[in-house]
Amino acid sequence: MEPVTLHTERLELRAPTAADIDAITAACQDPEIPRWTTVPSPYTREHAEGFVGLIAQWWADDSQVAWGVFHDEVLVGVVGLHHIAPHSSGGSTDLGYWATAESRGQGFMVEASRAVIDWALAELKLARLNWRAVVGNIPSARTARALGFRYEGTMRQVLTSPRGRDDGWVAGLLREDERVPVDWPIPLG
Repeated sequence: MEPVTLHTERLELRAPTAADIDAITAACQDPEIPRWTTVPSPYTREHAEGFVGLIAQWWADDSQVAWGVFHDEVLVGVVGLHHIAPHSSGGSTDLGYWATAESRGQGFMVEASRAVIDWALAELKLARLNWRAVVGNIPSARTARALGFRYEGTMRQVLTSPRGRDDGWVAGLLREDERVPVDWPIPLG
C-alpha cells in the first residue's frame, strides 16, 4: 500500500524520509527510548537510515506501517502498527509508539495514536488492536489507558529487546469498545 499521511488538530503523521534521519538519530540518543523499546543502543545514523528504509518496505508489503509524528514540522515521535494480521472478519495489529524527550507530557502520543487507531479500524477493517510494553513503562501504560485499551495481564518474557526477553504488560482495544479510560491494576500515578 502507499504511505498515508494523517492530520490531527496539532500534528502531521507521515512516513519518515531521508530528510528526517538526523532528527530520528538525535531523538534516539535519549536513553529512555532504548530502555523501553527495541531501538538499538547506542543508536547511530546508520540505524536511522535503515529504519527509514524499513518503514518504506513495510508500507510497500502491507506487513506493518509507521509514521513520524510532527508538530510544527519538528519530529516529536513515531507511531506504528506492527504485525498486521488482516482477516475477512476483522484482523488485529500491535500499536507501538515512542516520543522525543522534549515532547513528552504534551499529549502528542495520545493524539497521534487516536488518529492511527481510527485509520486502522476504518481503512484496514481491523477488529482488535494490541498494546504491549515492558513491565514498568508507566508513561506508555498511561497513553494506552487514555486511548481506551483494556488491561489484560502480564506475560512472562513476551517482548524481545536488545537486552533479551522482557516481561510485558498486555492490553487490547476492540472495534466495538468505547474508547474511555478504564481502571487498570497498574499503579499509573
